[in-house]
Amino acid sequence: MSNTLSVDYPETFPDALHMSRAEFECEARLAMAAKLFETGRLSSGQAAGLIGMGRVAFLAELGRLRVSTIQVGAEELEGDLAAAEAAVDHPQQ
Repeated sequence: MSNTLSVDYPETFPDALHMSRAEFECEARLAMAAKLFETGRLSSGQAAGLIGMGRVAFLAELGRLRVSTIQVGAEELEGDLAAAEAAVDHPQQ
């Protein structure tokens, strides 16, 4: 079972963005999925599935929207940095 989300928007939006109605609605769905992915609420596969797009195609579109395909949290980055610093201080021989 799936649910449907409807969003009202002024008739002038697609024209203002130089898009057809279908292009505007596709772009709006993509933007929603990209934001849910960017904030870590959905995986890339889930976000792609939400809008009926393949995962690889979705990841390719993220660059156009200036959304990084790599979503790493601060804790993970700190751990990676600590591991890199430890490797420099104590290189394996």
